[in-house]
Amino acid sequence: MDFRLDLIETKIEFFEAYDLKTLELKIDQQIESNKALLLDVFSINHQVVFNPKTEKMHYSAVVHFKAKR
Repeated sequence: MDFRLDLIETKIEFFEAYDLKTLELKIDQQIESNKALLLDVFSINHQVVFNPKTEKMHYSAVVHFKAKR
């Protein structure tokens, strides 16, 4: 039986919330978690749209993590 460890080179995660503060909190928590995997933020893209069903703004973000070099 072989035991192998592979590093995660890149990881993309998606987040959503109904207010900006909650979205930032979710992203910050995941950044801290990914530090244990030796991943840093490479880029962040975000978007906000109005949701007519809930009559609220809907915030979303995509965070691309890459391995530290």
